[in-house]
Amino acid sequence: MTGAGDGPLQAPPSRTVTGWSGDADYFSFPEHRDFRPRLVVDVLRGRRAGVIFRGMVARDLYAELADPVLGQPGPGAAQHRGAQPPPRRVPLPQDHRALPGRVRTRAAALDKVLDLPDDPLTAFYTGLADELAPEGGGRALARHRGRAASRGLLRSWHGDGRYALDPHEDRSQCTEPRQADFEIQRVVDDEVCALNICLENGDGGRLLVWNIQPDDASKRRLGLHHTGSPYPPRTLEGIECRRIDVHPGDVYIFNGSHVHAVEPNADPGSRRTSLAGIFGFIDDRTVVSWT
Repeated sequence: MTGAGDGPLQAPPSRTVTGWSGDADYFSFPEHRDFRPRLVVDVLRGRRAGVIFRGMVARDLYAELADPVLGQPGPGAAQHRGAQPPPRRVPLPQDHRALPGRVRTRAAALDKVLDLPDDPLTAFYTGLADELAPEGGGRALARHRGRAASRGLLRSWHGDGRYALDPHEDRSQCTEPRQADFEIQRVVDDEVCALNICLENGDGGRLLVWNIQPDDASKRRLGLHHTGSPYPPRTLEGIECRRIDVHPGDVYIFNGSHVHAVEPNADPGSRRTSLAGIFGFIDDRTVVSWT
């Protein structure tokens, strides 16, 4: 069908994000009370969407870690935000805008906060490295021109909009041209895993994960090819979504290539505080992590 003086009429672009979706066995989030690193490897290898370790961090430990955040320590130890979600890429080398000195400052501040006998971030990555070792694998901080990425991001915020953290995915950031030579650009396939250690959360604040890994066509149509954020809610309508309750002490890992978001807390006075990181394979055996 054509109009006078016009070429063929084109169908309007689809409003819904397109891409890869997993079956019921894959798109599941089993829960355990003990830490099982082999299940983390399942997520890394793309065999399962995620896994949750309930109460992995003891109450006195997560309370102690949350205190420095609420006490507003020196620069770099934590990211504080009001209604807006925390930044997704703060320290170098992930953030091409940052300066090396700021990375060192933030790393030193985080190390001071995590100077505890049972530091949960170290416990997690040590367990993962031990699981990879029998097959000759290992884990390290991602590097960029000789500089190492931050080992974690400690953040506290409260969002009062539809989402406390807008729908986004973590795969697109690995393609950012201004991060050339950063090891995260070597992450294989689409298994970019998100690690979150919950230290504080009020009522609500659920994690939402949609059963979709957006394809390049959707990313380019939405202008998100190198950012992955934010996906307009209307583009996710009709896509299967899991809503996962999160409690202090929980450690949860999921494939961050899926679109995911965080609901706001029901209590406007409460905050969500977490210790987070991202990790993935850069070859058959080597896992690197960043924030």
